[in-house]
Amino acid sequence: MPIPAHAKTVRNSFIAAAVAALTVAGSTACDARSTAPAPGTDSRQVTVVGAGEVQGTPDTLTVNASMEFLGPDATAAMNQTDERQQAVIDGLVGLGIDRADIATTAADLQPQYGSNGTAIAAYRATNTVNVTIRDLAQASDAISLVVNTGGDAARINSIAYSIEDDSELVRDARARAFEDAKDRAGQYAELSGLSLGKVISIAESGGAPPPVPMQAPRAMEAAVPMEPGQQMVGFSVTVVWELT
Repeated sequence: MPIPAHAKTVRNSFIAAAVAALTVAGSTACDARSTAPAPGTDSRQVTVVGAGEVQGTPDTLTVNASMEFLGPDATAAMNQTDERQQAVIDGLVGLGIDRADIATTAADLQPQYGSNGTAIAAYRATNTVNVTIRDLAQASDAISLVVNTGGDAARINSIAYSIEDDSELVRDARARAFEDAKDRAGQYAELSGLSLGKVISIAESGGAPPPVPMQAPRAMEAAVPMEPGQQMVGFSVTVVWELT
């Protein structure tokens, strides 16, 4: 049946209105998406790195010492090495060092080949201990005892000073690092005409450095002069502040 002309006009008007409504809605949605700020874009921040250092006097000395013998066979080499090392250990205990502070760290036996490179000519045996000296007044005597008792078999591999409890030094260094970071951040805020807000993140690095080994001579007759000096504990910290 033919559709009246006025009905076509009403239907066309309705479709046009719907299309217009959809166009406006789509445009509004696009505008809303384009004008919404991305997360964090309104946040103004400053990131700085602060450093802090403090010094302390070492109160502990660790000595790494070996006894080394060359023998015609494995048993002879090991026996001589073990006997001489035991004499050293007994002497250190007699000096007043706690036996618990003497620890064997290596016991090694290696064949030594002759000039032809195939036949075993001898055996080299090594016994190594770490000695922790907590009374630094004993340090010189302890090292002399190791060398004099061990004789030509003695090897002083290294000595290293350390601070047994550096917790307070660590706290002081950490506090100095943070204050240094805060001072730097405050200066940047002032230069930019802003103020420091809340701390957003903190990341630290560093700490007490490992003891630095020092080489000692292999043979000595007189007392060894020993000076602990100073050790540094340092921290660096990266802090992010909000700027307001």
